[in-house]
Amino acid sequence: MKLNRRALIAGLSASLIAPRGVRAATVNDATGRAIEIPARVTRVFPAGPPAAILLYTLAPELLLGWPRANRPEECVYMLPDICTRPEIGRITGRGNTANLETVLALKPDLILDVGSTSETFVSLAARVQEQTKIPYALLDGRFVAIPTTYRTLGQLIGRQAEAEDFADFTHRTLTVITERVANVPAEQRPRVYYARGPRGLVTALGGSINVETVELIARNVAGGTGGGLANVSIEQVLLWNPDVIVTIDQDFAANVRSDPSWASVKAVREGRVHLSPKMPFGWVDFPPAVNRLIGLWWLAKILYPQRFPEDLHALTRDFYSRFYHVKPSDAQIEHVLAGRD
Repeated sequence: MKLNRRALIAGLSASLIAPRGVRAATVNDATGRAIEIPARVTRVFPAGPPAAILLYTLAPELLLGWPRANRPEECVYMLPDICTRPEIGRITGRGNTANLETVLALKPDLILDVGSTSETFVSLAARVQEQTKIPYALLDGRFVAIPTTYRTLGQLIGRQAEAEDFADFTHRTLTVITERVANVPAEQRPRVYYARGPRGLVTALGGSINVETVELIARNVAGGTGGGLANVSIEQVLLWNPDVIVTIDQDFAANVRSDPSWASVKAVREGRVHLSPKMPFGWVDFPPAVNRLIGLWWLAKILYPQRFPEDLHALTRDFYSRFYHVKPSDAQIEHVLAGRD
């Protein structure tokens, strides 16, 4: 969204002369920072995609806009009036595009960030809050933290009861899936390569939130520590020789089976290259947010079909109805599961 000069000046002036809202409570975010929140939160600025998705699932009407504009084909699976809210940019992550004047002009009651709680992001949260005088809450985006993250968000926006429902659902999902594979020794779990990019040669290193779905129930062949995305060579992939390849790139999934450089990779030889669903948000990554919960079911059924007999169509319908507030049709579910845009 682009703001014209007149709108920008008006927004800044209003923010400077308006009396500060009455503070109703103090809530500690995931980093232990005490966040003073207004008596009533009605406008929330998401610092990045994970925050936007989390807020949409719990309280869509509070979402000021999206880090990037959603496409029409994505809005089919969301509340249309919320999905089409404007692009407002992002404060965190690659390609951050929202400057503080834009944030101020939108007059949010709260800035919400979800993801890493490392010192880098703690420092950013503190700096933005100091400069804007707007409460800035940083919540943990890891799987294990999602129930607590929902509860904290519920406190921040005054939706504790609804947040508890999401926290319980998330906890049950994670517990069921992890307990069913808990007795599979680490060395016997499938070795998975996570492929990004049209050539499949971008992956996520061990500990990266981008590959958390894989590492929760399988082995990430990239391994290592420190997380993050990395470029790799086809020679390295050949050495890893993964049992399964999971990708979010349609072009790579369509071409890898006929690419001679990939022909000797075990996963390719055995037809175990799987294109992750991505509508309206990715199931394994992109972004690494609560949208990955349904992806855990999808991947678990691929890797351990005997342990996960549930109907994925039914699971998808239930998840989309709960989290995206729209009940998809059978045809729409088929479209999603095919990994199509």
